[in-house]
Amino acid sequence: MVNLTSPGLLGAVVFARHGDRIESFSSPTSYATFNTFITPLGTHDAFQSGTYLRSRYLHPHSPNLIPELAPTLANIHQILLRADSSGDGTVFQQSVGAVVQGFYPPTDEYRIVLANGTVVEGALGGFQNVPMDAVDMNEDISMNGLLSCPNFDAHVAALEQSPPFLEKGKEAAPFLQKLQPFLGGRPIDFSLMFNIWDYVDVQRQHNSTYLKEIPAGYVNQARVLADFHDANAYSDPRPDGIGNVGTRVMLPAIFTALTRIANASDPLKIAINGISYKPFISLFNLTDATVGSPDVAGIENYNSLAALELHLAHDSAEPTVRLQFKNGTAQPEFRTLTMWGGRTEVPLGEFIARLTPAAINSTSEWCVACNQTSLRGCGQAN
Repeated sequence: MVNLTSPGLLGAVVFARHGDRIESFSSPTSYATFNTFITPLGTHDAFQSGTYLRSRYLHPHSPNLIPELAPTLANIHQILLRADSSGDGTVFQQSVGAVVQGFYPPTDEYRIVLANGTVVEGALGGFQNVPMDAVDMNEDISMNGLLSCPNFDAHVAALEQSPPFLEKGKEAAPFLQKLQPFLGGRPIDFSLMFNIWDYVDVQRQHNSTYLKEIPAGYVNQARVLADFHDANAYSDPRPDGIGNVGTRVMLPAIFTALTRIANASDPLKIAINGISYKPFISLFNLTDATVGSPDVAGIENYNSLAALELHLAHDSAEPTVRLQFKNGTAQPEFRTLTMWGGRTEVPLGEFIARLTPAAINSTSEWCVACNQTSLRGCGQAN
């Protein structure tokens, strides 16, 4: 049942990229990492992302107020938190935790009056603890469809042997030769371009000597090349193509959250998902957002936010979906991205209908799509 009695912004499904993290690069001949963890900068900026969402969705004078969402004391029935727990592990969970701290900061309203009249305020100045679902990729494919997916690996391998990639690799070779002294002896194969960029980015952020020594412009050049590589690797010309698998596994949960938000009898108003940058790329590809905004095709910055906002007009019987994007904390506001046909909003029914053929609805469907027969529950699913 659509909430016809409350025109305006009904709610939102939010995607939050993790914040700045630091990792140990364990091998001088590869980019193998271990001990990845969020930094104080990462939690600071994730908190700022939450503060921004609070100003947008909870401030009483915001034109994007979600009117039925509790403004100060979190109602755990109104907010759904999920975070990928694979790959970079707790980085996603820690980032979402910081986002929700900014969204629902400590408040002296979080207190209780005991039977004897004593007033007790919650710990840490009224800190609010909102439950989070940490999604283990070996038990649930819905937050990470990329790891242990042979067909995705084959998709990337084929791309890297395609004429455009070979040409770009040839074009990049002179720069990568110049960059090699700043990679600690690691390989400069163009197929490793994100790992090269990631190494450079982590070092220049957290190694003062490295920052002084790396020539001006090298960091940006590495980023441009990584954008080219990953914009193609994590997308696909066909909506149901394996390059889009990072978002395809998330679609059923997205549909469910949007449908729940549209339902007047369901308390859910906002869902926040902690993910890597990769599903952002395929989400923008699947919705044709890259057609109107080609700049969103690459790697999103730390603490980037995307939101599928559900709006209901006064004269409408069906809510519409708007796609918003904020590329990290340096960008102050959401901007609306156009979707299919250059539209800024799409009816909810059409949004779901367009993407349903691409959705991966179960572990068994993922196993077939990926040609995986043993890992991540596929032995049991098959």
